[in-house]
Amino acid sequence: MPTLYYALGACSLAPHITLEWIGRPYEAVRVQYGSQELLAVNPAGAVPTLREDDGWLLTQAGAILDYLAHKHPEAMLAGGNGLRAKAEAHRWSAFFTSDVHAAFWPIFMPSRYTTETSDVARKAVTEAGQELVAKQFAILDRHLDGREYILEGGRSVIDAYAFPMMRWATKLLPNRLNEYPNVQALLDRIAADPAVQRVLAREQAAGHEKRGD
Repeated sequence: MPTLYYALGACSLAPHITLEWIGRPYEAVRVQYGSQELLAVNPAGAVPTLREDDGWLLTQAGAILDYLAHKHPEAMLAGGNGLRAKAEAHRWSAFFTSDVHAAFWPIFMPSRYTTETSDVARKAVTEAGQELVAKQFAILDRHLDGREYILEGGRSVIDAYAFPMMRWATKLLPNRLNEYPNVQALLDRIAADPAVQRVLAREQAAGHEKRGD
């Protein structure tokens, strides 16, 4: 069965949810950044990392999600099969990879973005990151107006990709998601899913878990 290496609180939550939505057997291995266990699988020390039965490894959340969606078309998580539907899926995957996720880095690690060591300088970097994140969520909120999910084809891997970042926003934005009611509605909708609740509970537990039929 495929094995997903994930870290608590990371964007690896997205493929973990996707594997649960697919409903096929898989193994989920919780790892720590920089651990020997993770480095032995992925020398970059990054999650998510997906390993197939034959040892093939795939990294980067967007690539893993796209792979899983097309490996299991019966789960209907790709957001549609037409040319434009596929383009929209790639568009929003890139949005979360390049615009939303990247905007959080100044908040997560402000010291990377300034040569100053003062608390004032780092606070300024954090606030700049919060403004960047807010800008991206405003875009997403407008897109979600009148929609239940991000893509026209219904629930998809893109919603799973959005989920951890929406959770980050509730903790790291000064006004949480109060200014983005459509984003908040999507977060609530996904969080209420029983499969998502199972994954959230599992990620809180240490060690290795196997999920079978």
